[in-house]
Amino acid sequence: MGAVDSVLLPPDYDPKKDKDEFMNPVMKEYFRQKLIAWRQDLIRESSETIQNTLQGTELQKPDLADRASAETDHALELRTRDRERKLINKINKAITRIDEDEYGYCEETGEPISVARLDARPIATLSLEAQERHERLEKTHRDEE
Repeated sequence: MGAVDSVLLPPDYDPKKDKDEFMNPVMKEYFRQKLIAWRQDLIRESSETIQNTLQGTELQKPDLADRASAETDHALELRTRDRERKLINKINKAITRIDEDEYGYCEETGEPISVARLDARPIATLSLEAQERHERLEKTHRDEE
């Protein structure tokens, strides 16, 4: 961890209104705190689900319809947890990019990703233009199959 740790974030800070250089220490700290809070929320929700839903779910129901419904709910919860696990991994990678001064720059072009995009999707690794190109290419390949 670098010098970013000692940066104080003003309570009313809005990175979209920051006129200083792109990814200055305050902006990095803003995104670091945003990512950490998001990760903590996901971990808390996951723990609550495991304690309240998955551990308390009785899958061996005498009625076949009840059993099928319980198994479907259980499978849905497991898929949701898996998506959240992958999201937590992306959050961790974003925090690492902040530490390595690579955060906020498009992996494809090296250009800055807009602050509005990062604020809406802090794990973004592509600029909006690069993401759109990527999605068009994906759709083209999918249509060819």
